[in-house]
Amino acid sequence: QVQLAESGGGMVQAGGSLRLSCAASGRTLSSYGMGWFRQAAGKDREFVAAITWIGVRKSYADSVKGRFTISRDNAENTVYLQMNSLKPEDTAVYYCAADRRGWGTSSQSDYEYWGQGTQVTVSS
Repeated sequence: QVQLAESGGGMVQAGGSLRLSCAASGRTLSSYGMGWFRQAAGKDREFVAAITWIGVRKSYADSVKGRFTISRDNAENTVYLQMNSLKPEDTAVYYCAADRRGWGTSSQSDYEYWGQGTQVTVSS
């Protein structure tokens, strides 16, 4: 069993930056693919970014490409999402998720474990 805990959310002005962290407990994340997803109020949860277990391949939603960067530190059992040039439309609850097959895909159904989420609010 993997427990995931997100942190680093908060309120920021448009153009600002935040770094989200996803810390795991219960099992090492080194063999898991990891993803970040978000859900804005009244909308479905959507893919943001993902990284394979070895960290070689990363993928991003078009809406965040060039602004967000996903990374992982397997020694720290933590995954990060660096968010720059934030926009009001980035406002959402951000969730991290773990895929035990290691693929790190954009499909929510590929992920077995989810965190509770952290709120990000971007003001204009």
